[in-house]
Formats: sequence, C-alpha cells, structure tokens
Amino acid sequence: MNRKNLLKIVCLCLFCTGYSVTSFAQSMFSKGDKMINLGIGIPTYLGGSNHSMSMPLFSGSFEYGIVDNLLNGKASIGVGGYLAYTANKYKYTSDYGYKYSYLILGPRGVFHYSPVPKLDTYGGIMFGYNIVSSSSYGTYSGSSNYTASGSEVGYSFFVGARYLVAPSIALFAEMGYGIAPIEAGVSFLF
Repeated sequence: MNRKNLLKIVCLCLFCTGYSVTSFAQSMFSKGDKMINLGIGIPTYLGGSNHSMSMPLFSGSFEYGIVDNLLNGKASIGVGGYLAYTANKYKYTSDYGYKYSYLILGPRGVFHYSPVPKLDTYGGIMFGYNIVSSSSYGTYSGSSNYTASGSEVGYSFFVGARYLVAPSIALFAEMGYGIAPIEAGVSFLF
C-alpha cells in the first residue's frame, strides 16, 4: 500500500470518527439507551460528626431510558439501580474505637434534560436499603469487644450533570441528600 492510499484511509477514518462524535454529542439520553456510572463520593452523610472516613464512597449504577421526546425533544426519563459502599470509624480513645461499614443498594428514577449538545443535566430520587455493620477494635478497660449491625430503608434526592468527552464516555458530578453530598465519576453509554 502506498502513502497516498494510506493517507486517504486515515483521513476517511478521522472523518467518520469525527462525524460519529458530533452526531452522538448532539443526542441526549433517550429511550432504549443504557448507561453505567462509576463514581466516588466525598464526604459521606453516613456516620456522625466524630467519625473519620476510612474509605470514600464507591458507587456504581445502571440506567435504562424508558421515555424520551419530552419538553420539545430535550428531556427523557430513565430508571435503574444503584450500589455503593463506604466505611468510617469512631475513635473512643487513642487505641480503642468502632468501625462501621455501609452497603447501599436500591432503585432510582432520573429525569434528564439536555440544554446544549454534549451536556446532560438531570435530577432524581432513589429509594434504597442501607446495610450497616459495625465492630470494635483495640482494647479498653471495663469494656468488651462487640459487633453489631443495623439496616434501614432510606431515600436520596440528587441533581447532576454529565458531559460527553467521547462518543460513549462522559464525566459526571452529582449533588444530593441521602448518601454523599458530592459524587463524581465516569459514565459509559451503550
């Protein structure tokens, strides 16, 4: 293959890639679209004011578009699931305290609105189940080590924005109440 033909093939590939990026970037999250989000949340609402974070909130979620063409074709609705894990500890003395871990899972519904190409703004609600476990560490005179667990149903309201950086990859940031006040990460669209 000579250099001219190779240059033509490279130019054609770049043109096709650029066209697919532009056409995808102008679309929004639509009916039938699927998305996986992987994120980190810092700090977490879980625990108390005297707790120190031993692990940030790691989250994963899946979403499926169920309704589109709302608000002049700029809005859609998606549903999916959410899973997150975090841990913290409470120091009672210098060598004695409690460790807590939280596993949160549940369904969530999301309303998307795309005001401009490549930008997806959204808000939603999640109903979830928070599985809590705890144990003591170290030694303390007059006290015995213990383990405990507690779980509860909870909810979360959130708003966020997602910006496409490639045809199937976006960066997102969320703010909300219920799990972590700030969460950020990457989204994979397919």
